[in-house]
Formats: sequence, C-alpha cells, structure tokens
Amino acid sequence: MNSEKMNRVMNLGRLLTQTARLYPKHVALIQGEQQCTWEQIDQRVDAMVTALRALGLTKGDRILAQSRNNLQMFESMWASFRLGCVWVPTNFRLTPPEVAYLGSSSGAVAMIVEEDFFAHADAVRAASPALKHVICIGAPRAGESSYEALVQQHLGQLANERPAAADVDYDDPLWFFYTSGTTGNPKAALLTHGQMAFVVTNHLADLIPGTTECDCSIAVAPLSHGAGIHALLNVARGAATVLLPSEKLDPEAFWQLVEQHRVSNLFTVPTIVKMLVEHPAVDRYDHSSLRYLIYAGAPMYRADQKLALQKLGPVLVQYFGLGEVTGCITVLPREMHSADDADPNAHIGCCGRARTGMEVAILGADLTELKTGEVGEICCRGPAVFAGYHGNPEATAKALRGGWFHTGDLGRVDERGLLFITGRESDMYISGGSNVYPREVEEVLLTHPGVAEVAVLGMPDRKWGEIGVAVVVRRAGAVSVDEAALLAHLEGRCARYRWPRQIFFWDALPKSGYGKIVKKDIRRLLLERGEVPELTT
Repeated sequence: MNSEKMNRVMNLGRLLTQTARLYPKHVALIQGEQQCTWEQIDQRVDAMVTALRALGLTKGDRILAQSRNNLQMFESMWASFRLGCVWVPTNFRLTPPEVAYLGSSSGAVAMIVEEDFFAHADAVRAASPALKHVICIGAPRAGESSYEALVQQHLGQLANERPAAADVDYDDPLWFFYTSGTTGNPKAALLTHGQMAFVVTNHLADLIPGTTECDCSIAVAPLSHGAGIHALLNVARGAATVLLPSEKLDPEAFWQLVEQHRVSNLFTVPTIVKMLVEHPAVDRYDHSSLRYLIYAGAPMYRADQKLALQKLGPVLVQYFGLGEVTGCITVLPREMHSADDADPNAHIGCCGRARTGMEVAILGADLTELKTGEVGEICCRGPAVFAGYHGNPEATAKALRGGWFHTGDLGRVDERGLLFITGRESDMYISGGSNVYPREVEEVLLTHPGVAEVAVLGMPDRKWGEIGVAVVVRRAGAVSVDEAALLAHLEGRCARYRWPRQIFFWDALPKSGYGKIVKKDIRRLLLERGEVPELTT
C-alpha cells in the first residue's frame, strides 16, 4: 500500500463545501443588515481561492490576516484551508510591531488586511521580505489588491469550473495559532487538518451536542482565536453565526441580537459572562433560545457562576484547554453545574472530566503519574494535541516531553477523575480571557529610561479574573517618572489588554540568593501592605 495515501485526510475546508450543498439557501453569517447564505459564502470562498492561485499562492504558503470580525475575515479562513495554505490570523488589537513579528516569523507571503490597519501592513512589509501580496478589505493603496475586486473578478469563472481543494495529509498545518510563551516572542502552535477534524468532532460532542442547521451562534470575540475555533463547529452543522456590528461589546445590543436571531450557543470568557448577566438588559430580552453558553480561558468566581445560572438557567458549559490542544483537555457540561451550593452537581471549583478521546494525567517532575489528590503538572495526550511550534524544536520538545503535552498548570484529580486547577507553573496570567505574559510587558517597560527594575504579575480581580500589577524601581534621579508616564510609554509598543492596571513604585524588589527577582515575595508584600486586596472565589 502507498504509505503517502495512508496519511491522507479530508481538507478541513470541505466542511463549508458540505454544508453549502446541504443548506445552500440557509443564512450562514449575519452582521448588522448584511446576511449571506451558505451558497453565497461558498462561492465567494471559491472565487478567492481562484484569485489567490492566480497570484501564485500554493499549498503550504502562509496567509496573514489582520482584521476585525467581518465577512471577509471569516472567508479568509476557509480560502486558506482549501488552498492547503496556512491561516495566520492576528488579534486585531495588537500593535504594528507585534503584528510585524507574526508576519516575519510565520514567513507570510500574503496579507489580508482591513483598511483601518495600513500601519500594520507597512510594518509587516518592512519586517518580512517574504511578503509579496497585500489584499485590502476596503479601498486598497497603490500596489495592493482589493479583496472584493478579486472576488467579483473570479465569481464569473465558477460557472465553468469550481476550484478543487488541495489534497492534504494528517499533519499538514492549516492554522498558526499564536500563543505567547513565558519567555521570548510569541510561538506559532501548528494546528493540522487531521488534528482539527478531531477537535471539531470533539467540540460538537462535548460542548454543543445536538446542534443542527436550525441553531444560531453569536461571536463576541475575535475570530483569530477561540471564537474562530467555535465558528468551525457551527459551520460543520449549518448553524448561522451572528457577528457583532462593532468590535465593542454592548450588552444591550448583544441581548437584543440573541432575541432577534434566537441565538442558541456562544463561546466567551468569564469576564464577558459576568458583564452580560449583570447588565439590566438581560431581563428585558427573551434569551430562552440559549442552550449552551460555553466559557473558558480563566477561572469563574462562584458568585458570578451562580448569578449566570440564576439569570439564564442551566446553560453553562466550561472547558479547560490551551491553544496547543485547542481547548480539548476537560469539560464541565451543563448537568455538572448548579446554583445550589448544597447540590452535588454544583462541582464548585472543578474543571470537569477529560474530553472524549483525550487522556489527562497529573505528573510529577520525573514524569511519573501522581496518586489521586496529589498536586502536580496537568498533562494530556490524544488526537487534539498540536504538531509542535513552527520553527521552534526546542520549545516543541519541552512541551511534548515524555509523550505528554505539558500545560504548565498545576492541579489534582479526585477519585472520579475530575480535575481541579490549583495554580500555574509559569507567571502567565489571564485577564478578561486573554493570556498575558509578564516578561513581554516587562521588557517594554524596561526600555523607559527612568525604569531600573520592574516586575509584572497577575493578581485576582472580580471583574477581569486577574489584572496586571507592575512594581517598578525608578532609576536614580528619575523621581518624576509616574504611572501616567509609563502608560504613555506602553502606547504603541504593547497591546492595551496587556497593560498593567496598577503600578506601584518601590525602593527595591525582593531577590533570591542568586540575585533573581522573587515574584512570590512581591505578591506576599503587595497583600501584606494592602496595596492590592486579597480575593477568594
């Protein structure tokens, strides 16, 4: 038997093709007054595939996408998949230098960019010699292509012949999912066609079972990360997705859209859940259609969880996972939630059971599995685990040592195999569902001439889950350096969601005998001095 053919799998882009054939006239995507059917999107994607092939893009090429949520951003995902190219979406809130690094490190040959982000395109062009094509969502500049013009130019050709999707193998990458490390620059987790076929199936089974073409989802976060993964599930079942009319989340508008479109599922983070259920609009609109509200990315305070259950009913689904396994580690389904603390189904503080087809273990430093109740590193293995980090074999080997994916989080399992997270090995914290890695912020702050030393760490916060707190030692004579000056220094150098929300100035930072800054001592001193409150869940 031909070994090459044994590894051949479905191109994930065929999910859209299959749904468009089944439900051609069903509404697929909604944003404001704009509505597109599955047939229309499928044809537009094929037109873009034809256009990109005409520009010379081939299997394996990387396509960088910098845009807010819109039709074209959604389509760019499927066009990349069908081409056998790699979709490299950015968080649109990143600064031009941050996006320039993603463009150069990925080796992107094409960039699809919304016209409001020309500075980002210029930064990528300056940093990445591989970039050959800039395709603009909106009015292009000289030397750039118009996304809509390319689509319209090639739509007419589809009557004669539809472009074939590229043949792919299990390990062929389709998505560079950038996830920052605790040191150095962001790393591109390789998500592959074979892996993601499992992930979609797993999410459908564990997160939104029973979803059909009659359902509807709403995206409240950028499609570049978790919301984009969630969109795949709804495409696979023919359920429409509603995009917010702007990047700013307005709870009133959100609940109005839920009622108008009979939204039945969504993915978000605990911070957003809290914001939505505390807003008075939750009581003014009909949300009885909502069946699954999936939350992940950070711990949810018990008080917030109870309020959400009281307002929305038994619709909460929690999962624990990282980008490298696209969320597939554990799940706490609807039936394992309760607003009653005395109910055995409340599972307070629990992250749930292992995902279908995945194995979760608590390992010690020697990679041996620990006993029930013992705290160690949370590790997992199974088909959802990524193929490694692009161009970073050292980080790949560390993450996958011993045949397990190492999360860097600490936890324990009980006698039923249910997982409880106790802390993190790294300094990374999660604010509003976004991972923040302190070293990246520290390095920017240290470029300020008035900063001698700095430590950034995450501290508990009832609204955001965690917030960044910076403790700064001024350079001698730099007495005028204050919080406003440091925040101004971060502007344009660091995405705002990474900024510390509190900055304290100390005369010195506690250090170990080796001269290293000891963050656990900083945390203790912050609490002892009352500079930050001690919160409990």
